[in-house]
Amino acid sequence: MESSPLYLLPQDTLHQILSRLPLRQLAICKSVCRSLLSTLSSPSFLLLLSSLPPPPPLLALRPHHPSSPTPLLHAFDPSSTHLWLTFPLSFLPFPSLHPVASSLGLLYLWAQAHSPPHKTLIACNPLTQAHRPLPHLGSAWSRHGSVLVGPPDHVLVLTELAALYYSGSTNNNWLKFSSNLPSKPRSPILVSDSILALCDVGSPWRSQWKLFISTISNLQSSQPWTRLEKHEWGDVFDILKRPRLVKGVGKKVLMIGGLKSSFSLNATCSTILILRLDLESLEWDEAGRMPAEMFRCFQESSKFKVFGGGNRVCFSAKRIGRLALWDCEAAKAEWRWIDGVPGNGDGLLRGFVFEARLTAMP
Repeated sequence: MESSPLYLLPQDTLHQILSRLPLRQLAICKSVCRSLLSTLSSPSFLLLLSSLPPPPPLLALRPHHPSSPTPLLHAFDPSSTHLWLTFPLSFLPFPSLHPVASSLGLLYLWAQAHSPPHKTLIACNPLTQAHRPLPHLGSAWSRHGSVLVGPPDHVLVLTELAALYYSGSTNNNWLKFSSNLPSKPRSPILVSDSILALCDVGSPWRSQWKLFISTISNLQSSQPWTRLEKHEWGDVFDILKRPRLVKGVGKKVLMIGGLKSSFSLNATCSTILILRLDLESLEWDEAGRMPAEMFRCFQESSKFKVFGGGNRVCFSAKRIGRLALWDCEAAKAEWRWIDGVPGNGDGLLRGFVFEARLTAMP
């Protein structure tokens, strides 16, 4: 390969050619020969990549159970119609890998450490195979905690009673704070330095969802959470059945749930509604609602799962065998099906946004 005419090109020209390849092909090129590996890993090439617009975020699937012999991360490219990508995770020297979150090209996974045996979070880049274990945690956190990650190197593990915070830039240990939330947080999200979560403040007979907000710096106070509400919102939380949150674009938050046909206890749903909250103006607007012909596939299932972020949100339910996608990247929002889901694709699928980047270092 070293004698190939490719290497007769000036280095800048070669870098420009390689920088136009999709990330998946760049990752493959690193395995071709040592010369390509050295070129693709050079500081000058990585600097060039970092100056270019990042590729479109992928929609990654969380496995139902911790993976074994050949762990893989499956991700869909929403800018295409049917492209599924597979990222091997066997380079990680840990068993029972379970991907849960991602931020700026880094993937975060729960893993079983060897000695002493305990659960720990791993930060890695599947494209470069670089990885770094975070300080270890107990198994209870991996079973009951929601993992939130965001730049720069912020990691939160949140439960009803406590929150753990880690930042590699300031310390090498987890800081523990009391949560004092009224119930188990549903679909918590991290928007900049703000943490938002839905909590049920109702009775055992009837749910009543409210929105709570805190900040990373406010976690150490005695009352870290504030109920976010305005009189003008009216019954915005009462019209949705089983609402959940998804991070929107910038300072926007999406709240998604089944649109109730009435306010009765066992009201049926007429569709799935997407509401959008602007955290700066604290005003809601309707972002989208699922078309009737698509919603018929979800009516037979009592539960559905939601994941994604920005202007793209995925929906899954049992016995459907594919994903529904709300895509608002273009001028007009569209709803479409995603086929070819890896595995049987017949259950409740969960996932997260994965921004694959060669330049991300754990």
